[in-house]
Amino acid sequence: KMAAGEAAGRYRSTMSKSKDPSGLLISVIRTLSTSDDVEDRETEKGRLEEAYEKCDRDLDELIVQHYTELTTAIRTYQSITERITNSRNKIKQVKENLLSCKMLLHCKRDELRKLWIEGIEHKHVLNLLDEIENIKQVPQKLEQCMASKHYLNATDMLVSAVDSLEGPLLQVEGLSDLRLELHSKKMNMHLVLIDELHRHLYIKSTNRVGQRSKEKGRISSLVKDASPVPLMDVTNLSTPRKFLETSQFGTPGSSSMRETSLLEIKEDMELDPEENSTVFMGVLIKGLAKLKKIPETVKAIQDRLEQELKQIVKRSTTQVADNGYQRGENLSQENQPR
Repeated sequence: KMAAGEAAGRYRSTMSKSKDPSGLLISVIRTLSTSDDVEDRETEKGRLEEAYEKCDRDLDELIVQHYTELTTAIRTYQSITERITNSRNKIKQVKENLLSCKMLLHCKRDELRKLWIEGIEHKHVLNLLDEIENIKQVPQKLEQCMASKHYLNATDMLVSAVDSLEGPLLQVEGLSDLRLELHSKKMNMHLVLIDELHRHLYIKSTNRVGQRSKEKGRISSLVKDASPVPLMDVTNLSTPRKFLETSQFGTPGSSSMRETSLLEIKEDMELDPEENSTVFMGVLIKGLAKLKKIPETVKAIQDRLEQELKQIVKRSTTQVADNGYQRGENLSQENQPR
């Protein structure tokens, strides 16, 4: 009985000091193993049962006392559990939606790239159609420019049209006739420019000299002087070489300045292109350069030089004879055969 009492005391001290159920179980097993009497064991069993009953009563009392808090805690726990479960399901759904969106975005990106490429193609086609529409009007505009002698604008228009027809528009079968026509005009364009250049080099310039000689002849006829009358004074005439040597083209021999000035030559569509003969010849040279016919131009000038100079002499002789006819009669009457 004393051993049982000691065991019960150890049990109570263990219950009071420790809340670990494993320690309590070990203490009970040790008490039962050290006890040799069946009655002590039964007593210990009774005490354990009484202790458990007391714990149940205490638990029931605590449940009754804290029923509201316990119910609220259980409901809160259930709500939290349900929210966690719902959140997990939603996260799973969100992941699935994100994967689906990722696939759709890949598809949309491919579609957008395809649409972007189609947009560029359509824009290019529209530009080609606009270019074709403009090129169809080139023959009419070219004829107008040639009629008004705006050769630089005509040359730019013709070269650009031929480059387009033989470049981006080469595969357009409907433009084959127009391509042949404009190509043929481009091949023969330099002949017209060379003829105009020769006309201004040899005919227009000598016409100015003839006009000046007429004026001087009229003045000299009013002054009766036995001194010889100069036939021509060409020191102040504007010739192509003097044009290149003027101040606006820099010093003579400065090829870079000459080239720059040639590039700066522009054609005014509202003015008479032949009003300034020197600028007009610069326009012709620039047009021939755009046609890449400068070697042919130089060769043509060399080939026709002798013929043109003979024509100048012939025209000048005729002009001198006509202008001096009346003056010659007056001189013969004054016994001045010269």
